[in-house]
This record gives sequence, C-alpha cells and structure tokens, in this order.
Amino acid sequence: MATESSRLRPIIATAAQKFEKHRDIRTVGDLLAFWPRRYRTREADLGAVTPGEFLVGVAEVRSASTRPMQKRRGTILEVVITDGRHDLDVTFFRPYPHAKVLVPGARGIFAGTVSSYRHRLQLAHPGYTMLDDFDAGERKALIPIYRPVGPLHTWTVTESVRRVLDVLDDVPDALPDEVRERRRLVTRTDALRGIHGPDTLDEVERARRRLRYEEAFVLQTTLAMRRRAASGQVTRARPAREGGLLDAFDDRLPFALTGGQREVGATVADELGRETPMHRLLQGEVGSGKTVVALRAMLQAVDAGGQAALLAPTEVLAAQHHRTITRMLGDLAEGGMLGGADQGTRVVLLTGSQSAAERKRSLLDAASGDAGIVVGTHALLQEHVQFADLALVVVDEQHRFGVEQRDALRGKGTTPPHVLVMTATPIPRTVAMTVFGDLETSTLRELPAGRAPITTHVVPEDKPGWMARTWARVAEEVAGGRQVYVVCPRIGEDDVPDDDTVVPAEPGEDGTDGEGAAPPRPLKSVTAVEAQLAEEPALAGLTVEVLHGRMPPEAKDTVMARFQRGETDVLVSTTVVEVGVDVPNASVMVVMDADRFGVSQLHQLRGRIGRGGFPGLCLLVTGSDAEPARVRLEAVAATTDGFELARLDLSQRREGDILGAAQHGRRTQLEFLHILEHEDVVEAAREDAFAIVDADPGLDHHPLLAAAVQARVDAEQAAYLERG
Repeated sequence: MATESSRLRPIIATAAQKFEKHRDIRTVGDLLAFWPRRYRTREADLGAVTPGEFLVGVAEVRSASTRPMQKRRGTILEVVITDGRHDLDVTFFRPYPHAKVLVPGARGIFAGTVSSYRHRLQLAHPGYTMLDDFDAGERKALIPIYRPVGPLHTWTVTESVRRVLDVLDDVPDALPDEVRERRRLVTRTDALRGIHGPDTLDEVERARRRLRYEEAFVLQTTLAMRRRAASGQVTRARPAREGGLLDAFDDRLPFALTGGQREVGATVADELGRETPMHRLLQGEVGSGKTVVALRAMLQAVDAGGQAALLAPTEVLAAQHHRTITRMLGDLAEGGMLGGADQGTRVVLLTGSQSAAERKRSLLDAASGDAGIVVGTHALLQEHVQFADLALVVVDEQHRFGVEQRDALRGKGTTPPHVLVMTATPIPRTVAMTVFGDLETSTLRELPAGRAPITTHVVPEDKPGWMARTWARVAEEVAGGRQVYVVCPRIGEDDVPDDDTVVPAEPGEDGTDGEGAAPPRPLKSVTAVEAQLAEEPALAGLTVEVLHGRMPPEAKDTVMARFQRGETDVLVSTTVVEVGVDVPNASVMVVMDADRFGVSQLHQLRGRIGRGGFPGLCLLVTGSDAEPARVRLEAVAATTDGFELARLDLSQRREGDILGAAQHGRRTQLEFLHILEHEDVVEAAREDAFAIVDADPGLDHHPLLAAAVQARVDAEQAAYLERG
C-alpha cells in the first residue's frame, strides 16, 4: 500500500518521469494535489462542438477506411465517430496502429482540438483510448480533465491517479475529528477519491467543500499561532509623555485631525503604552491621513526614549516620506543641530543607492540613537543595520512585503518592537482576516478637509479628436497654475512594463482577436510619450520632465523636487508615483494604456491629485475595445469608493495575488478557497482554528495539524528565500 510520501515510479513507472519533468510531481501526495480543472460526462454531444474547442468524450466508431494521400506517398485513415445523433470526422495521417483498433462498433474516449476542413468539422490525429482498456470493468459517469502534462493524454493522467488511489492507505487527516464532524465534512481520503474519481457532481462538490475548508482551517491555524506567539511576547511599554515631542508637533499642526485619525491615534497610543507588542494594520482610503497617524505614533515612541523605523517599498516613496516627515516636523527634526528645537529629534534616510558617506552617516545616527526616526527601503533589513533602541516598526504598503521581511526588521529591537502596518489598498474584511489575520485592524474612511472631488473619464484614444482634446485640457489646467501627471506602463520602447502590477491583457485586449491574427498593441512608454508631448502643439512652451525607477537616485530626487516646487508643468512617469507622492498643486492625472492597470492601482494613481483643494481630473486613456478592460475602467470612473473598487479588483484576480508575497509557493497556493466568495468558510474556519489553538497552543495533541501548519510555514520561507 502507498502513502502520500511514496514515490510515484513504482506505481506508474512509465508516466512518472513525465509527471516529474513537466509538473514537478514526484510523490503520491504531489499527484493527489494535482486537481482536475473540470469534468466531462462520458457521452459526447458531437452536434454542439465548434472549431477550436478541446473535445473529450465517449463516442462509437461508425466507419473507418484508408485511402492514398493525394499529394504525397502513404495512406490516410478516415474514421467517422458518432454519439448516436451526430457524426464527426476523425483523421489519422499514419494509419498504423489505429486502423486495427478503430473498427466499426468500437467505443472509446476521444480527445483533441476540433478543426474545420473543407467545411466539415474534424479531429485531426486525436488522442483516444478504448473503453475496455480504460475502464477495467469500472465505469464512471464523469471524466476528470487535468491540466496538460507534457505529451501525456488526459486519460493517462486519470489512469495514473486511479492506480495511485487503488493502492492508497487512509490518508492522514489534518482536520480534528470534532471539527470535521461539527462542520459535516467528509474525510480527506473520501475527498481525494471524490475529487479524482467521482460518479456524480454532488460527490465532487462534497470533496471540494471539504478541501476548501481544510485550506481555510490550516491557514487560520497558522495565523492563530502567530497571533498567540505575539501576544505572549513582553516588550518595553512606550507610553505617551506630556510636554514632549508629540505635544509640540500637535501644537504646530496647521489642520485639525479627523475623527477617524483621533480615534485610531488613541488606540495606537494605548497599545504603545502596553508591555505586549502592538501588531496593528492601518488601512484607509488614498489621502485619508495614515502618514500623520503613523508619525504621531513614531513621535510617542521617541518621547519614550526609543526609535522608530519606517520601511517603504521603493526609494521614491522612502525619499518622499523622509521629505514629508522632515517638512511636517520643521525644527523638531533637527535635534542636536544648530537651530534645532530643544525637544527635537533627527530624521534620517537609508536606501541602497546612497553614497558611502551618506550611508555611513545614517548608519551611525541609527546605531547611536541620535536619529529618533529612520526611514528606508529594504536596505533597513540588512544585517549590519543596527538601532540603539528600536521601539516601533512602521511598514508602508504592506502588500509589497512578506511576513518574513516584516519580522526581519522587528528582530533588530533589543526587545520586541511594536508594529504598525499601513496600506492604502482597502481590504475587504475576509481578506484582512485571511492575509493579515495575525494583526488587529483599524480603518480610516474619512478624508481630511481640503480634499477636492475628482472627476474621472475614460478616453478612447482611437476616437477622432479625443486625444487632441485631452492634451488641450492638460494645457488649460497648466494655464490655470496647476500641474499634471502622465503615467505610462513602461520606460522605453524595448522594455517590459516597469511595474509587476500591470495586468496582462485578456484575449483580444491587446489588439488581437485572441488567436494572434494581429500583432499585439504596443504599450506606451515614458520616452515615447515625452517625445510625443514635445511635438504636441497644445503643449508648446510647457516644461515636461520624466521620472522612472531606473534613474539614479539623485536624478529622481531632483526631478521630484522640481515638480514639488512647481517648476515642472507635466511629469511623465511610470508607477513610481503610485503611492505616497504628495504634490498639492497637481490636479490632472492622465493614465496611458489604462486598461493594463488593475482597478486598485488606478485608484491609487488617481489619489495623487485633488490634494490641494483644487478639483481633480483623471483621464483613463485606452486603445482596447475588450469587454473586461472596459468594465474595469468604467468601474473606476463611476466611483471613488476605494473599498468598493478593491472588492471588484480582488474578484478579478488570482487567489495567489490576493494573498500576496507571503503566500506564494507551491504548497501555499489556495486551490478551492476563494476569499471573497467563501466568507462563511473563512469565518467558520477562523472560529475553529482559534479555539483549537487556545486549547492546545503548541498543537501537541494535534500532530497532523501541526505538520500541515509547518508545511505551510516552510513553503512561505522557501518562497521568501527564492524572492531574496
């Protein structure tokens, strides 16, 4: 008998090499986790097939004959198969050995892509297997269809799986019996048999329901253990101090905090004052004032004698945070310096591309404690970066980082530091429970005073006059004293998109018919658009500059500084301006090839305008007529509710994308659980998982569950090492 760890070769010797080569499937467990994508009934409906369709079904041979080829030597075998109502031609250009098998009256499963020849539909040289060979006396009503495995036909995969199931012992079950019985779920063994060899679709659904719950339960158990481990840590309390840096900052604020900022700020201040480390997610609309909340928390940490580190995903955003914090603090950011405030601190920047002298100075300030606030990129995670007393870690745009990267920075504290994670991508509740389940969540929905309304329009670039009007509108806005962003998906003509969040085209979205009949529509680049704008009559005399991720850091800083001072009218950029960049005078955002960006990313880009009290205008330029693309763009144009758009965006993405960097990896990919569709499953699994961990914190009495959790954690760590 076989177990999940058994090697495949002794069981399916012939096919084992191809499974390993083409799908990295080596063990029984690997093969059983190679799920069918869909199912076909045994009987084919040959009258409903269309050219290009992949047909799998049972049919009977009505006739078979050979004839000489007309234009070359040899013979051709022409077979007609039938489902009893309709016929279909089947052609083999080499009759041997098919002519001996495909005789009138023989029944088999045929698989191949339907084509058209001389106005008749046909299967050319399809795969097939005869029912007597396939069934071995056991007929099933449904045929599972798997993803391709190199040259293996789908029934070879099916037969391989069935052979494994025939010799399989009962499979270890990670679900505790009491949970499985309470939720009325089948055993894991029955689920595997039901998913790979079902008689009915009801059996398939029972198997999927069980496997879906298992995915949710193991994930929630992992998060429950992380949260319990964090709650058991002891750290140094960082309570607020009267008359300190935070009070001085609040006295100087030129605006009133929103109700949401005050409420979340009070929660964060209270948790900083405890000896249990804070682990909090702060999410909010674009421009809702998360940075002010985070800065007030950092100042409280400094008041309590500690330091704060802010981790940003890009150098542009890190530099922007450094400038914003320094500007907001004024002389409070010049502690120990000539002209600095008595109760001030120092704010330093640490990035990978700084000069040796700059890095040395920042490293010394962090290690000595002279810098109360250290802002940086991944460079903060390097081993030689040290802090005198790291009290608070702030992670901006958490979806760009993995759990391990967050933990790497936390490990630099002499005691476990408090953690505040920020994201400007609104997260539906069940996604937050699944992805950030080890964090408490706070949400800012209210926008600060002074945020102006933003109007969004979709601009079809192929309609006569629309692009000319777009650039004329840009010129009008500049003439009124405002500034403009123009965002492109790539840097140069020969480059791939500059940001990995640019979405791939749907069939037909790139200007083809989905079958490659036309060359793909080229994406707009920063360099090409800059050259185009230089020749645009409406923009004559305007100052146009470019910004992208491959520019030297000094050049990027210089360009951004000029734009912030109002010296540049139009900034042509990649998505490096997506988050954090704050230029109150910018009122127009033009997004080229907008159909190639995700919904939430477009909302983020749009959030760069309307920040200075001037009405904002966002123009989404597209050359696509494809329905999915237009649905995305019209949705963005119809609402500025980031939570509504986030739900739409997540519903269109793969589950691995939703889970983010910390959940990639072969063993962590969710196959059956869809976070937005199965909210009830996530909530029930969370309830069960947290109850199990509360009663058995180390899972000492649940060794199979502990092994499943460890497998998930190991896969996350492996994925992190691969990224690193």
